[in-house]
Amino acid sequence: MSTVGYGSARKGASALRTIWFVIAVLALILVPGPVFAQDPANESTWWEARGGDAMVHLYFYWSKTCPHCREAHPFVEELPERYPWLILHSLEISENRSNAEHYSVMAQALGQESLYVPAFIFCGYMTTGYDRAETTGQALAANLESCHAWLVENKLAAVAAPAVPATEEAAAAAAGVASPSTDEAAPPLAGGISEEPTTIALPLVGLLNVQGLSLPLLTLVIAGMDAFNPCAFFVLMFLLSLMVHAGSRRRMLLIGGVFVLFSGLIYFVFMAAWLNLFLVVGELVWITTLAGLIAVAIGLINIKDFFWFKQGVSLSIPERAKPGLYQRSRSLLKASSLPAMLAGTAVLAIAANSYELLCTSGFPMVYTRALTLHELPTLLFYGYLAAYNVVYVVPLLLIVLLFTLRFGARKLSEREGRVLKLLSGSMMALLGITLVVAPALLNEVTTALLLLLAAGIITAVLVWLDRHYIHREHMGHARRGS
Repeated sequence: MSTVGYGSARKGASALRTIWFVIAVLALILVPGPVFAQDPANESTWWEARGGDAMVHLYFYWSKTCPHCREAHPFVEELPERYPWLILHSLEISENRSNAEHYSVMAQALGQESLYVPAFIFCGYMTTGYDRAETTGQALAANLESCHAWLVENKLAAVAAPAVPATEEAAAAAAGVASPSTDEAAPPLAGGISEEPTTIALPLVGLLNVQGLSLPLLTLVIAGMDAFNPCAFFVLMFLLSLMVHAGSRRRMLLIGGVFVLFSGLIYFVFMAAWLNLFLVVGELVWITTLAGLIAVAIGLINIKDFFWFKQGVSLSIPERAKPGLYQRSRSLLKASSLPAMLAGTAVLAIAANSYELLCTSGFPMVYTRALTLHELPTLLFYGYLAAYNVVYVVPLLLIVLLFTLRFGARKLSEREGRVLKLLSGSMMALLGITLVVAPALLNEVTTALLLLLAAGIITAVLVWLDRHYIHREHMGHARRGS
């Protein structure tokens, strides 16, 4: 083959790769949409007399990341038109610290916790969750009517609800005196008040918290995508390939298991750092946008690696780092004692995962940011991180078991690594775009699945185009130039 022919082949293939890369970027942009705005209020009154009528105050606490809040909005916003005696305070809490503090104080005053949204507080009562207008909505309306009728009948004067205190000490004091104290009780309601988040009953499963359903699903999808990490696969498969020569299934299983365990622990610590960063500065709206933009950038770099592998900026294990990893792996074969072998495996896992974070750091960043957009107890935050890491190590454990049972060695090919980068990069970029454009969509049950499906379709199409057009173009130029 002539030099001219080879050069034209490379130029033709490179031009096609550039076209497909641009198409991939455009496809990623055409996925997510809008969010709610709010008009905060700062009055704090249970009810008041005005113009000969009793005015009832309804405090509606909601979050931009809550799908049930969005479902409740049309019904709740229409209530003041239906009831002239109703004063609505619509308070968004995920991006407004004072509103979140107000919710906390009001809930404490009633002996409740401010954990769930949507929440409705009125007449000295609190209820959380929303199903639909015909059920939860009608129950709320009936209770408001009952409260108003009782106030009119008893001709009660205004009763103040707690304002937002300036300090935590003041908040604690307010919580002890804020409940209505007219006579001995608050107004009676038409129906029972639900103090639990919305639940549904499923066969064989029992009660299921539908408000929390999307977060476990998001955990499963993002952790599952993160688990297909070419850097982690590369190191683990190389290590197990060396273990084949040791001639012991037990040793392979033990070393592989320790490697996977420490990989999970290191990743957990890394994600906990992201979590605490977002918990500290997460109330700043631009933090969400910045996290999304970083994820998009990382995703595009990984997609670029499918077309131009390790050319230019790349988030793969650097070539200069591989000899060190190889040397540590080989030293395990020479370990004279079991403790030394396990300690060496732990050190190798820590070193490998330090580089591995370059490959898919966008996934844990997007996930922890999405996690902090929820109002959750601290232990539950870490529980979700633990669940994420369990899902993350499952493919690594399967590789260990497969190698141990088959007792054979196999390396991850360059093309397989490129395809994994394309898939993870597409998903990461889609998640980043969603975090920038409409972070509330990440709380929808279907969003994670649709993004995964979109990433899969983009990957399948680009792999097919690469195989049938770029490779064919390259071979065609090569034949003509030879």
